[in-house]
Amino acid sequence: MTPLNVSIIVPTYNEMDSVADLVKRLSLLQNWVKEIIIVDGQSQDDTVERLKNQFTVIQSATGRARQMNTGASVASGTWLFFLHADTSLTPSQLQNAVANSTEYQWGRFDVQLDGHHPAFRLVERMINWRSRLTGVATGDQCLFIRASAFNKMNGFADIPLMEDVDLCYRLLKKSGRPSCIDQPVRTSSRRWEDNGILSTIWLMWKLRFQFWRGRDAFQLVTQYYPHFDVKRYKAISPQYSKESTSSSKPMCNNTQSH
Repeated sequence: MTPLNVSIIVPTYNEMDSVADLVKRLSLLQNWVKEIIIVDGQSQDDTVERLKNQFTVIQSATGRARQMNTGASVASGTWLFFLHADTSLTPSQLQNAVANSTEYQWGRFDVQLDGHHPAFRLVERMINWRSRLTGVATGDQCLFIRASAFNKMNGFADIPLMEDVDLCYRLLKKSGRPSCIDQPVRTSSRRWEDNGILSTIWLMWKLRFQFWRGRDAFQLVTQYYPHFDVKRYKAISPQYSKESTSSSKPMCNNTQSH
């Protein structure tokens, strides 16, 4: 079997509670892709120790956007699949995405929440309907993008929230609408269960609306992560430091077409 020309990039941070399941899921994909790159954001537990013997693990400053950009910078696949650690992608879904996206520059999957509450089925339908209507997806839907298109966008914006939505907005303008794969990837419903389904729906829609209206992600992030340290995030970012300089270096090192 010839592996697909795909790099799977997985950002991780303190994943020990679910790392065994993550290893199992990623192992099923290893023979199907060119590479799997784990990008750890300075975990304080044994996540890296548990993963490094089976996968390529690199380190990055904490922050999902930064981690995914770091992974993309060393990826060699034609397609970049950005897979959250709590989202499951199967080999058949991977094959389907590549086979049905030859005319597209990027794409996303429908999503299925792993919780059993009947309300989650309605939430899934709402997410998938909204995404198909607007062409905008979230990271839980496993965004996949041609390396060439990702380069042109200069990757994810270095923001602590809405980096996925922001990239979708830019891709829609420059690369057209996404390939919509109706096979749903399965993702964690933990946040919905911990914080309440209705309150989580309200918060997410409110944040998305405010971001669409132009509100700065740094002003929104503490609504989603109440203890988020904005000053610390900016302090460790080249983009916000005085030493920051612009660069034309691509975010990925492979810009071939499929």
